[in-house]
Amino acid sequence: MIGNLKPLEIVLIIAVIFLLFGAKKLPDMARSLGKSARILKSEAKAMKKDDEGQAGTAPADTNAQQSAQRTIQASPGDVTSSRPVTEPNRTPQS
Repeated sequence: MIGNLKPLEIVLIIAVIFLLFGAKKLPDMARSLGKSARILKSEAKAMKKDDEGQAGTAPADTNAQQSAQRTIQASPGDVTSSRPVTEPNRTPQS
C-alpha cells in the first residue's frame, strides 16, 4: 500500500501531519519514539539471552536472584523515565 503512493501524496500526508502536531511537537515525538525503540530492542536481546542461558541450567538460589533490582537508564537529560525492574536471572549493574 505504501509503495503505491505517489510523491505528491507523500508530501500531502507529511504536510497534514506537520499541521496537526506542529513544529514543536514533531522532534519530541521522534525522540521519544527512538527511545522506545532502543529500550524495546535491548529488552528483546536481554530476554533472548536469558532464554539461552536457562535452557541448560537450573537456578541455584532464586530468592537472592529475585531480590536484585536493575534500573533501566534513560538518556542523560531524561531522569523521569528511569524505572526499577526486577528480573530473576540478572546481576545488578553498576
